[in-house]
Amino acid sequence: MRAVVQNDKSRASRRVSRASHAITVLAVAALAAGCAQGEDRSVRGAPGQQAPPARAVDGAAKAREARAALAAAAKRWDLKKVPLTAPAPPGKKPEIEAREGFEVDGQEEDGLPPVFTTVPTKEKVVFLTIDDGAEKDPAFLRMMSELKIPYTVFLTDEEIKDDYGYFKKMQARGITLNNHTLSHPYLPGLSYEDQKREICGMQDVMEKHYGKRPVLFRPPYGNYNRDTLRAAKSCGIRYAPIWSEEVYVDHWEYREWDQDLHPGDIVLTHFRGESDWDGTMTDMVRRFLDRITADGYAVARLEDYL
Repeated sequence: MRAVVQNDKSRASRRVSRASHAITVLAVAALAAGCAQGEDRSVRGAPGQQAPPARAVDGAAKAREARAALAAAAKRWDLKKVPLTAPAPPGKKPEIEAREGFEVDGQEEDGLPPVFTTVPTKEKVVFLTIDDGAEKDPAFLRMMSELKIPYTVFLTDEEIKDDYGYFKKMQARGITLNNHTLSHPYLPGLSYEDQKREICGMQDVMEKHYGKRPVLFRPPYGNYNRDTLRAAKSCGIRYAPIWSEEVYVDHWEYREWDQDLHPGDIVLTHFRGESDWDGTMTDMVRRFLDRITADGYAVARLEDYL
Protein backbone atom coordinates (compact mmCIF):
# COMPACT_ATOMS: atom_id res chain seq x y z
CA MET A 1 0.00 0.00 0.00
CA ARG A 2 2.86 2.35 0.88
CA ALA A 3 4.38 1.75 -2.56
CA VAL A 4 1.20 2.82 -4.30
CA VAL A 5 1.07 6.06 -2.32
CA GLN A 6 4.70 6.80 -3.11
CA ASN A 7 4.10 6.22 -6.83
CA ASP A 8 1.14 8.61 -6.78
CA LYS A 9 3.26 11.24 -5.05
CA SER A 10 6.05 10.77 -7.59
CA ARG A 11 3.68 11.18 -10.56
CA ALA A 12 2.15 14.30 -9.01
CA SER A 13 5.62 15.76 -8.46
CA ARG A 14 6.52 15.19 -12.12
CA ARG A 15 3.29 16.85 -13.28
CA VAL A 16 4.04 19.92 -11.14
CA SER A 17 7.57 20.07 -12.55
CA ARG A 18 6.30 19.91 -16.15
CA ALA A 19 3.70 22.61 -15.47
CA SER A 20 6.34 24.87 -13.92
CA HIS A 21 8.56 24.37 -16.95
CA ALA A 22 5.69 25.22 -19.32
CA ILE A 23 4.89 28.36 -17.34
CA THR A 24 8.56 29.38 -17.51
CA VAL A 25 8.64 28.83 -21.30
CA LEU A 26 5.45 30.86 -21.75
CA ALA A 27 6.82 33.65 -19.61
CA VAL A 28 10.03 33.80 -21.62
CA ALA A 29 8.04 33.79 -24.89
CA ALA A 30 5.78 36.53 -23.62
CA LEU A 31 8.80 38.60 -22.58
CA ALA A 32 10.38 38.11 -26.02
CA ALA A 33 7.13 39.05 -27.74
CA GLY A 34 6.87 42.13 -25.56
CA CYS A 35 10.39 43.18 -26.55
CA ALA A 36 9.61 42.59 -30.19
CA GLN A 37 6.42 44.63 -29.89
CA GLY A 38 8.40 47.39 -28.25
CA GLU A 39 10.78 47.40 -31.20
CA ASP A 40 7.85 47.50 -33.66
CA ARG A 41 6.33 50.46 -31.82
CA SER A 42 9.56 52.37 -32.17
CA VAL A 43 9.45 51.73 -35.93
CA ARG A 44 5.74 52.36 -36.41
CA GLY A 45 5.63 55.55 -34.39
CA ALA A 46 2.42 56.86 -32.88
CA PRO A 47 -0.57 54.50 -32.53
CA GLY A 48 -2.62 54.32 -35.71
CA GLN A 49 0.26 55.53 -37.88
CA GLN A 50 2.78 53.74 -40.07
CA ALA A 51 6.23 54.93 -41.05
CA PRO A 52 6.41 55.62 -44.82
CA PRO A 53 8.49 53.20 -46.88
CA ALA A 54 12.14 54.12 -47.20
CA ARG A 55 11.69 54.66 -50.95
CA ALA A 56 8.88 57.18 -50.31
CA VAL A 57 11.08 59.08 -47.87
CA ASP A 58 13.94 59.09 -50.37
CA GLY A 59 11.61 60.25 -53.16
CA ALA A 60 10.27 63.13 -51.06
CA ALA A 61 13.79 64.18 -50.12
CA LYS A 62 14.89 64.09 -53.74
CA ALA A 63 11.84 66.14 -54.77
CA ARG A 64 12.72 68.78 -52.15
CA GLU A 65 16.30 68.84 -53.37
CA ALA A 66 15.16 69.22 -56.98
CA ARG A 67 12.85 72.12 -56.08
CA ALA A 68 15.62 73.80 -54.12
CA ALA A 69 18.07 73.35 -57.03
CA LEU A 70 15.53 74.78 -59.48
CA ALA A 71 14.87 77.78 -57.22
CA ALA A 72 18.62 78.38 -56.94
CA ALA A 73 19.00 78.16 -60.73
CA ALA A 74 16.13 80.61 -61.26
CA LYS A 75 17.84 83.06 -58.93
CA ARG A 76 21.21 82.51 -60.58
CA TRP A 77 19.75 83.27 -64.03
CA ASP A 78 17.86 86.30 -62.69
CA LEU A 79 14.34 85.02 -63.36
CA LYS A 80 11.44 86.75 -61.64
CA LYS A 81 9.88 83.44 -60.61
CA VAL A 82 10.76 79.75 -60.64
CA PRO A 83 9.52 78.24 -63.94
CA LEU A 84 6.47 76.02 -63.64
CA THR A 85 6.85 72.31 -64.26
CA ALA A 86 4.84 70.82 -67.11
CA PRO A 87 2.34 68.05 -66.32
CA ALA A 88 3.09 64.49 -67.31
CA PRO A 89 2.77 63.81 -71.05
CA PRO A 90 -0.68 62.66 -72.14
CA GLY A 91 -1.33 58.93 -72.00
CA LYS A 92 -3.16 59.21 -75.30
CA LYS A 93 -1.47 61.58 -77.70
CA PRO A 94 -3.67 64.14 -79.46
CA GLU A 95 -4.51 63.75 -83.11
CA ILE A 96 -2.43 66.18 -85.14
CA GLU A 97 -4.05 67.58 -88.26
CA ALA A 98 -3.15 70.35 -90.66
CA ARG A 99 -4.39 73.69 -89.40
CA GLU A 100 -7.44 74.89 -91.28
CA GLY A 101 -6.30 77.03 -94.19
CA PHE A 102 -2.81 75.52 -94.05
CA GLU A 103 -3.65 72.40 -96.06
CA VAL A 104 -2.47 71.68 -99.60
CA ASP A 105 -4.18 69.75 -102.40
CA GLY A 106 -4.11 66.06 -101.63
CA GLN A 107 -3.28 66.69 -97.95
CA GLU A 108 -5.31 63.79 -96.57
CA GLU A 109 -5.47 61.60 -99.66
CA ASP A 110 -1.68 61.52 -99.97
CA GLY A 111 -1.06 61.42 -96.23
CA LEU A 112 1.15 64.51 -96.37
CA PRO A 113 2.83 65.84 -93.19
CA PRO A 114 0.43 68.27 -91.46
CA VAL A 115 1.44 71.90 -91.01
CA PHE A 116 0.22 73.12 -87.62
CA THR A 117 0.82 75.99 -85.17
CA THR A 118 -0.76 74.61 -82.00
CA VAL A 119 -1.03 71.18 -80.39
CA PRO A 120 -4.54 70.21 -79.21
CA THR A 121 -4.42 70.25 -75.38
CA LYS A 122 -6.25 71.86 -72.48
CA GLU A 123 -3.12 71.95 -70.34
CA LYS A 124 -1.48 75.34 -69.87
CA VAL A 125 1.69 74.39 -71.71
CA VAL A 126 3.58 75.89 -74.64
CA PHE A 127 6.37 74.41 -76.74
CA LEU A 128 9.65 76.25 -77.32
CA THR A 129 11.27 75.66 -80.72
CA ILE A 130 14.56 77.15 -81.91
CA ASP A 131 15.70 77.45 -85.52
CA ASP A 132 18.82 77.38 -87.70
CA GLY A 133 21.84 77.16 -85.34
CA ALA A 134 23.80 80.33 -86.15
CA GLU A 135 24.60 81.28 -82.52
CA LYS A 136 26.37 78.70 -80.38
CA ASP A 137 26.34 80.14 -76.87
CA PRO A 138 27.69 77.81 -74.14
CA ALA A 139 25.81 79.83 -71.51
CA PHE A 140 22.54 78.94 -73.22
CA LEU A 141 23.28 75.21 -72.82
CA ARG A 142 24.04 75.68 -69.13
CA MET A 143 20.97 77.80 -68.51
CA MET A 144 18.53 75.40 -70.14
CA SER A 145 20.12 72.40 -68.45
CA GLU A 146 20.09 73.97 -64.98
CA LEU A 147 16.51 75.18 -65.35
CA LYS A 148 15.34 71.83 -66.83
CA ILE A 149 13.61 73.55 -69.75
CA PRO A 150 12.73 71.31 -72.73
CA TYR A 151 12.95 72.66 -76.27
CA THR A 152 12.96 71.40 -79.84
CA VAL A 153 15.58 72.38 -82.41
CA PHE A 154 15.36 72.71 -86.21
CA LEU A 155 18.81 72.89 -87.79
CA THR A 156 20.18 74.22 -91.09
CA ASP A 157 23.45 72.70 -92.27
CA GLU A 158 24.97 75.97 -93.49
CA GLU A 159 24.59 77.38 -89.97
CA ILE A 160 25.87 74.39 -87.98
CA LYS A 161 28.65 72.92 -90.11
CA ASP A 162 31.31 75.03 -88.39
CA ASP A 163 30.53 73.32 -85.06
CA TYR A 164 28.47 70.14 -85.22
CA GLY A 165 29.76 69.31 -81.73
CA TYR A 166 27.81 72.10 -80.07
CA PHE A 167 24.54 70.44 -81.03
CA LYS A 168 25.90 67.03 -80.09
CA LYS A 169 26.16 68.34 -76.53
CA MET A 170 22.58 69.52 -76.82
CA GLN A 171 21.47 66.10 -78.03
CA ALA A 172 23.26 64.45 -75.09
CA ARG A 173 21.04 66.54 -72.78
CA GLY A 174 17.94 64.95 -74.33
CA ILE A 175 17.12 67.63 -76.90
CA THR A 176 15.68 66.43 -80.21
CA LEU A 177 17.43 67.77 -83.31
CA ASN A 178 15.27 68.22 -86.41
CA ASN A 179 15.38 69.24 -90.08
CA HIS A 180 15.38 72.86 -91.33
CA THR A 181 16.97 72.17 -94.77
CA LEU A 182 20.56 72.36 -95.99
CA SER A 183 20.69 76.07 -96.89
CA HIS A 184 17.42 77.71 -95.70
CA PRO A 185 15.99 78.60 -99.13
CA TYR A 186 12.52 79.83 -100.05
CA LEU A 187 11.25 76.35 -100.89
CA PRO A 188 8.15 77.21 -102.99
CA GLY A 189 10.48 78.88 -105.48
CA LEU A 190 12.30 75.60 -106.12
CA SER A 191 11.36 72.58 -108.19
CA TYR A 192 10.20 69.38 -106.50
CA GLU A 193 13.60 67.76 -107.05
CA ASP A 194 15.49 70.74 -105.61
CA GLN A 195 13.20 70.82 -102.59
CA LYS A 196 13.75 67.11 -102.07
CA ARG A 197 17.50 67.66 -102.30
CA GLU A 198 17.31 70.33 -99.58
CA ILE A 199 15.21 68.21 -97.24
CA CYS A 200 16.62 64.73 -97.86
CA GLY A 201 20.14 66.15 -97.95
CA MET A 202 19.64 67.52 -94.44
CA GLN A 203 18.31 64.15 -93.35
CA ASP A 204 21.64 62.67 -94.48
CA VAL A 205 23.57 65.29 -92.51
CA MET A 206 21.52 64.62 -89.38
CA GLU A 207 22.05 60.87 -89.65
CA LYS A 208 25.78 61.24 -90.23
CA HIS A 209 26.46 63.59 -87.32
CA TYR A 210 23.67 62.76 -84.85
CA GLY A 211 22.73 59.17 -85.67
CA LYS A 212 19.06 59.79 -86.51
CA ARG A 213 16.89 60.87 -89.40
CA PRO A 214 14.31 63.25 -87.90
CA VAL A 215 10.56 62.95 -88.38
CA LEU A 216 9.98 66.69 -87.78
CA PHE A 217 10.69 69.31 -90.43
CA ARG A 218 10.13 73.06 -90.42
CA PRO A 219 10.07 74.84 -93.79
CA PRO A 220 12.22 77.98 -93.80
CA TYR A 221 10.22 81.17 -93.18
CA GLY A 222 7.19 78.92 -92.69
CA ASN A 223 6.72 78.85 -96.48
CA TYR A 224 5.80 75.68 -98.36
CA ASN A 225 3.68 74.26 -101.14
CA ARG A 226 2.41 70.82 -102.08
CA ASP A 227 5.79 69.81 -103.51
CA THR A 228 7.41 70.74 -100.17
CA LEU A 229 5.22 68.35 -98.23
CA ARG A 230 5.50 65.64 -100.89
CA ALA A 231 9.28 65.90 -100.78
CA ALA A 232 9.29 65.94 -96.98
CA LYS A 233 7.17 62.79 -96.82
CA SER A 234 9.51 61.03 -99.27
CA CYS A 235 12.41 61.88 -96.93
CA GLY A 236 10.71 60.28 -93.90
CA ILE A 237 9.11 63.41 -92.41
CA ARG A 238 5.83 62.95 -90.52
CA TYR A 239 5.13 66.43 -89.11
CA ALA A 240 5.77 70.01 -90.24
CA PRO A 241 5.17 72.26 -87.22
CA ILE A 242 5.48 76.03 -87.67
CA TRP A 243 4.48 78.50 -84.91
CA SER A 244 1.89 80.67 -83.17
CA GLU A 245 4.28 83.16 -81.57
CA GLU A 246 7.84 84.30 -82.16
CA VAL A 247 9.94 85.60 -79.30
CA TYR A 248 12.92 87.95 -79.66
CA VAL A 249 15.21 89.34 -77.01
CA ASP A 250 13.13 92.52 -76.75
CA HIS A 251 9.60 91.70 -77.97
CA TRP A 252 7.05 89.06 -79.01
CA GLU A 253 5.15 88.67 -82.27
CA TYR A 254 1.80 86.88 -82.50
CA ARG A 255 -0.07 85.06 -85.25
CA GLU A 256 -3.50 85.28 -83.62
CA TRP A 257 -5.72 88.36 -83.48
CA ASP A 258 -5.85 88.45 -79.66
CA GLN A 259 -2.05 88.78 -79.38
CA ASP A 260 -1.93 86.27 -76.54
CA LEU A 261 -0.78 82.80 -75.52
CA HIS A 262 -3.01 79.73 -75.75
CA PRO A 263 -2.66 76.16 -74.43
CA GLY A 264 -0.54 74.11 -76.81
CA ASP A 265 0.97 77.05 -78.71
CA ILE A 266 4.26 76.49 -80.52
CA VAL A 267 6.69 79.34 -79.88
CA LEU A 268 9.50 80.09 -82.33
CA THR A 269 12.83 81.74 -81.68
CA HIS A 270 16.27 81.59 -83.32
CA PHE A 271 19.86 80.93 -82.36
CA ARG A 272 20.97 84.54 -82.27
CA GLY A 273 23.39 86.68 -80.26
CA GLU A 274 24.45 90.26 -79.78
CA SER A 275 25.53 90.60 -83.41
CA ASP A 276 21.85 90.33 -84.39
CA TRP A 277 19.95 91.16 -81.21
CA ASP A 278 20.24 93.72 -78.45
CA GLY A 279 21.10 90.89 -76.09
CA THR A 280 22.05 87.24 -75.83
CA MET A 281 20.32 83.87 -76.02
CA THR A 282 20.08 83.81 -72.24
CA ASP A 283 18.45 87.26 -72.28
CA MET A 284 15.86 85.92 -74.72
CA VAL A 285 15.17 82.85 -72.57
CA ARG A 286 14.78 85.04 -69.49
CA ARG A 287 12.20 87.19 -71.27
CA PHE A 288 10.37 84.12 -72.55
CA LEU A 289 10.24 82.33 -69.19
CA ASP A 290 9.25 85.42 -67.22
CA ARG A 291 6.33 85.99 -69.57
CA ILE A 292 4.92 82.49 -69.68
CA THR A 293 5.42 81.85 -65.94
CA ALA A 294 3.56 85.06 -65.08
CA ASP A 295 0.67 83.80 -67.24
CA GLY A 296 0.63 80.39 -65.54
CA TYR A 297 2.20 78.40 -68.39
CA ALA A 298 4.89 75.74 -68.32
CA VAL A 299 7.18 74.59 -71.14
CA ALA A 300 6.46 71.06 -72.33
CA ARG A 301 8.37 68.82 -74.72
CA LEU A 302 6.81 68.91 -78.18
CA GLU A 303 7.78 65.34 -79.06
CA ASP A 304 5.82 64.01 -76.05
CA TYR A 305 2.61 65.17 -77.74
CA LEU A 306 3.31 63.82 -81.24
